[in-house]
Amino acid sequence: MPPNQRRPTSVVTIFGTLYASSAGPDTEDIVTEPAAAPELTTLTIGVLGGTGPQGKGLALRWAAAGLRVVIGSRDAGRAEKSAGELAEQAGLAAGNDAISGTDNAGCVTRADVVLVAVPWDAHDALLTSLREPLAGKIVVDCVNPLGFGKQGPYPLNVADGSAAQRAAALLPESRVTAAFHHVSAVTLADLSITHVDLDVLVLGDDRAATDQVRALADAIPGVRGVYGGRLRNAGQVEALTANLIAVNRRYRTHAGIRITGLP
Repeated sequence: MPPNQRRPTSVVTIFGTLYASSAGPDTEDIVTEPAAAPELTTLTIGVLGGTGPQGKGLALRWAAAGLRVVIGSRDAGRAEKSAGELAEQAGLAAGNDAISGTDNAGCVTRADVVLVAVPWDAHDALLTSLREPLAGKIVVDCVNPLGFGKQGPYPLNVADGSAAQRAAALLPESRVTAAFHHVSAVTLADLSITHVDLDVLVLGDDRAATDQVRALADAIPGVRGVYGGRLRNAGQVEALTANLIAVNRRYRTHAGIRITGLP
């Protein structure tokens, strides 16, 4: 493998025995044939929190993959500056509008799919303020409600069960999904890592929306989007981030996850 394809990293592989439920399977979750890959090049991806590490990293990777991205921030000037820096990093020609920046409201208005990558303490207020323009749009919540103490990171208790479920409660007219919780911002920001070796768990109750978000994951070379269940299962996915941070600190790496046994 060429030396610039992958840097040393850790992948936590999840496996185990699946037990049949007496109630029978959820027929909507059964994949009988591969779904057609949604067309991404016609979409605009909005990134709320696009000036933070996770949002910037994902915006960079999507822009580098040829997708159109708009960064949102409370400060439009800061968003525009970040967009310019990312465009230069991605090697986009001057005048290329593949990545741009504006305030949060403008970002949502221009976007077809919106990633929420803001700090947990800003999550509710931001989504409440944008409820109307987010109506009918796919919302991808990647927020991890975590606390940090002397003994390391730990998941916070969220009244609705998870940040994603909280988003769904605040945005009843939006198509809320959860994804991109376990992707290292450091890895995303380093384009010399041409193959990002991990899976992204995508959760949601809208099949078309989760398929779209899986395709967004697949757009990043090396990443595979994997359906991870209904939105009610998002809590444990968000909480797992605390374990990955502990792994990273102990082993000085940027760990991700892989799901085994898939076709």
